[in-house]
Amino acid sequence: MDMTNKEYGKFVNSKSQPSPTGKNCLWAFCVGGAICTLGQVLMNVYKNGGLEPDDAAGATSVTLILIAAVLTGLGIFDKLAKRAGAGTLVPITGFANAVVSPALEFKSEGLVMGVAAKMFVIAGPVLVFGISASVVYGIILLLLGLV
Repeated sequence: MDMTNKEYGKFVNSKSQPSPTGKNCLWAFCVGGAICTLGQVLMNVYKNGGLEPDDAAGATSVTLILIAAVLTGLGIFDKLAKRAGAGTLVPITGFANAVVSPALEFKSEGLVMGVAAKMFVIAGPVLVFGISASVVYGIILLLLGLV
């Protein structure tokens, strides 16, 4: 059966179910808000425990990364992400998931060639382009005399 791209597009659209956009947005909002609320609660707990604000922020970040990594390892984070979509992409938890998921996927290939080599498959480009962009931005600011 030969089809043009336009005919194929119509065929796919006729067979696919419409996405419940409103429901998906609500789930993303609620889950993302819950993650951020958990972060704020942790921050307050650490501050009330005697940490300085900067130290409390660091401890909060580490705790959120740890929680996301453990939930990814247990398979819970992926189930939550399937339901909540973009709500789980709150940067720090999404980044932790992006590092742990490939590491778990390739653990059968060994510690070095599997886990260590594949750990940053997803997160690596984010780091490279983020760091590169910050260097370029810093050079521009330096050349303009704003630093």
